[in-house]
Order: sequence, then structure tokens, then C-alpha cells
Amino acid sequence: MARILITGAAGMIGSHLLEMLAERGEHDVLGTYFRPTIHLGDIAGRFKLAELDVRYGEMVRRCIDQHRPAYVYHLAAQSLPTVSWANPWETMDVNIQGTVNIFEAVKNARATDASYDPMVIVACSSAQYGASLNATNTPVGEDVTPLPLHPYGVSKVAQDLLAHQYWCNDGIRSIRARIFNCTGPRKRDDVVSDFAARVASIMHTGGTLRVGNVKTRRAIIDVYDLVQALLLLAEHGEPGEAYNICSDTAHLIGDLIGLFEQAAGRPLPLQPDPTLFRPSDEAIIFGRNDRLKQRTGWRQNVPIEQTVRRVLDYELLRRAA
Repeated sequence: MARILITGAAGMIGSHLLEMLAERGEHDVLGTYFRPTIHLGDIAGRFKLAELDVRYGEMVRRCIDQHRPAYVYHLAAQSLPTVSWANPWETMDVNIQGTVNIFEAVKNARATDASYDPMVIVACSSAQYGASLNATNTPVGEDVTPLPLHPYGVSKVAQDLLAHQYWCNDGIRSIRARIFNCTGPRKRDDVVSDFAARVASIMHTGGTLRVGNVKTRRAIIDVYDLVQALLLLAEHGEPGEAYNICSDTAHLIGDLIGLFEQAAGRPLPLQPDPTLFRPSDEAIIFGRNDRLKQRTGWRQNVPIEQTVRRVLDYELLRRAA
């Protein structure tokens, strides 16, 4: 039975990864969390959980030393670009220092047990590409120059490079999973979950749908497909390599409104909201996923219509509860 550690298990992706591994029933899984971004009740009591702030190296060292996971899914992060503009210091601390602490903890464990050889899957981001994303070069491949447009993207470039250098210099097997726009039940602060929460409110109390920039294009992947990609990369990924995890299709954000109207069974009057517009916003975020498919056999299975319906159903259930 393989031991697995998931940092950031009380985030949207981490919680679904916990559930999928539990369904397999063949692993000893520990999920760690700090400042949950989901409702902790969605996972509390169902899985082995421990509180862990990855910014503190000694706490991370003890966790790795005691559990000795064969696989580490490092998902813990400050993951919001908007927050990174307001508080770049914390973003760098959590994302960069936290990643250093994970790899140093593995090095520490190997100092007393040379046979310890875990696979560390680091959740990197399409935000790394930033200004390199444009209509002429998308979908982007993994070799495109990173030009992030916010502190969050900068921190993800650093995580990515740290994973690479610990493989090159210390032989710690790592996978750099560059995650593009992903959503699903429990997601917060992305366009699909924001729309879903507002639509659920409109269905109960009426009103208009507040929107920001609806002219951008995003390749939105369902969390189910994303988690499948992470699991496949842990088993079949090439150590030290980077892999885009991205939908096969980029959708115009404005077109999502029609999908929500279908799911809600009613028209949604729109209201532009200046507070929802960002200082800078990539016109398109869309990546090539050939390397992932060729290496692991991964395929996208969940259509965007199903994703929209699942997220809206979750928000409606939350309101009912």
C-alpha cells in the first residue's frame, strides 16, 4: 500500500484528489491543509487530515519524516492573482518557501535513508506564460518563454524552476504539472464558480448577472479530468519534465453565459461590474497538451456543458443547505 501526501487537501483540486484516491482504496493517504478554501465539512471526518503551514520548514520536515510518502502532491498555494497583487509577500512566502521546504524535507529524510525516493508532483500554473500567451502562438507548448503578468505567476515560475533544479542537483524525482484553468464543485474565485454562485442567487431571489471582461478565451478543464492527469503523471511522467494540463478547447467567456442560461432554464440579464475587471488580463489562455497525452495516454472526458451543470448544482445545494 503506497503512502501518499497531499498538501493543500482543503482546496478544490486537493479535495477531489483525496476522494478519487479513497475510491481506489489501495493507498494510505494523508491530506494537509491550512486556511481551507473549501468548506472543511466537505472532507472532514472522511479522510486522514492534518493541519500544516508549508511556510514552516520544521513542520514540513516532521510531516515528511513521519509519513515517508512515496508520492507527494504539492498543491498548497496562495492561488489567486488578485490576492497576489494586494499581498505579494505572502504569495511568495507560501508558494516559493513552501516548495523549498517540501524538497528540503525530502533531502533530510534521504540523509538517513538513501533508498527513500518519492515522486513529487508540483502544481505549477499556466499563469507562468503570461504575456507569451497571445492569439498568434496559442495553444502554447511547454517550451514557450514564461512572462508572468502578476506576482502569482512569478511565484509559479519559481516553483517550476525549483522542482527542476532539485531533480538536476539532488536527484529528487519531480513532475512540473502546469495546470490551466480548472473548475468544478467547491471551486472559488474563478469565472465558472463566480457565475454559478450568482446564477444560483438569481434563481432564488432574481436580479442581474454581474460580469467583468467576457471577451477573453479560456481553456477550462473539469477537476475530474485534471485529477486523472495528476494521477497518470505520478505513475508515468518523466522526472524533471514539465507537462501542460489543459482542455482541448478554449471557450469565449461570454459563451459560458449561454450555458448557464441553459442549465438554469431562464435568461440572465447582464450587468457589467467595473470591480470585476483586472489590471491586466490575458486575452487567451490555451495550452498544448500533446506531451501529456503521449506520455500518459490521458484524454479529456468531461464536456464544458457538464462542468457548468455540476458547478451550478453544487451552488444550488449549498444555498439549500
